[in-house]
Amino acid sequence: MLAYTPAALLLVFFCVRALRERRRFGNAVILGLAALCALAAWMFQLARSDSTSGLVIAWSLVVLGSLAVLVLTCFLFLNGLRMARKEGRSPSNLLSLVAALSILIVIALLITAAAVRTPVLIGVGAAVGGIAVYVSFLFLSFVIYAFLYGRLRVRRKADYVVVLGSGLVDGSTVPPLLASRLKRAQAVHARLAKRGSAPVLITSGGQGPDEDVPESHAMADYLTAQGFPAGLIEREDRSTTTEENLRYSKAIMEKANPDYRCVIVTNNYHAFRAALTARRTRIRGQVVGSPTAAYFWPNATLREFAAILVTYRRTNTAMCLLFVLGGVLAWWTRNNMSG
Repeated sequence: MLAYTPAALLLVFFCVRALRERRRFGNAVILGLAALCALAAWMFQLARSDSTSGLVIAWSLVVLGSLAVLVLTCFLFLNGLRMARKEGRSPSNLLSLVAALSILIVIALLITAAAVRTPVLIGVGAAVGGIAVYVSFLFLSFVIYAFLYGRLRVRRKADYVVVLGSGLVDGSTVPPLLASRLKRAQAVHARLAKRGSAPVLITSGGQGPDEDVPESHAMADYLTAQGFPAGLIEREDRSTTTEENLRYSKAIMEKANPDYRCVIVTNNYHAFRAALTARRTRIRGQVVGSPTAAYFWPNATLREFAAILVTYRRTNTAMCLLFVLGGVLAWWTRNNMSG
């Protein structure tokens, strides 16, 4: 059982951090490390058992892992084609397809490096393989923790419900994606109103270059058409990004009530990154997500993950440089051995 000590300690550390502040990407990394240490400890015990069943389980895990990568690649490829057909061929809609092709390229490179074994290919394979493992670990940690975050309870009382905009169609029409946020906001508002005074609902979104009205105005009109009281709606109509959504909404809330508490509503794929942004902007509130079409979720999740990688670009660049240095070391070692 001693082998599981690192995993147990990391899990306790994760629980303490999550209870103090759940809006941290570091929580996802620590949870991922705990799971990785637990898996390593289990594999270590299987290797030490010297039993046939342990060997069978170990090889079964390897086979299942390989099949999982194959299934994931096929799924991403098919999802990428569907996204291109349904949503258009913009770069942001092709992320699933790009991810599938990237996995195939990495696998082909690693197989070629193992077969040919030239110093250059070994160095490149070591660097690319290390980066691929690092990014895969971060992605799995992100997906798992984002799933958990979306199912944590929010405060019983709140003074505001903030709905983040996501763009209009035909200049003034609320699309289904944004409509799902507004419906979830109505449900959250109704639940909070039952526990006390009705909170103010802030629709947040400015006017884009291809829009006839600010998003917040179209969102407010959509809500009033659904029977929501117009007197409980506040419009934030200057923002063009998620961070601006939150900063400008924060200014409205602080001006009216410096001790405010809020609930922020967006789509489920966007909830965790919005929570990270809310923490950076020091907003006192958690984020809840609304349902998203199943075909849209994988591509949107990849886009959110890519945005998080950019947010923490200094750390990620430093880690990638370490893997590149490792590749150079592998090339140098192989080159000296062959010489």
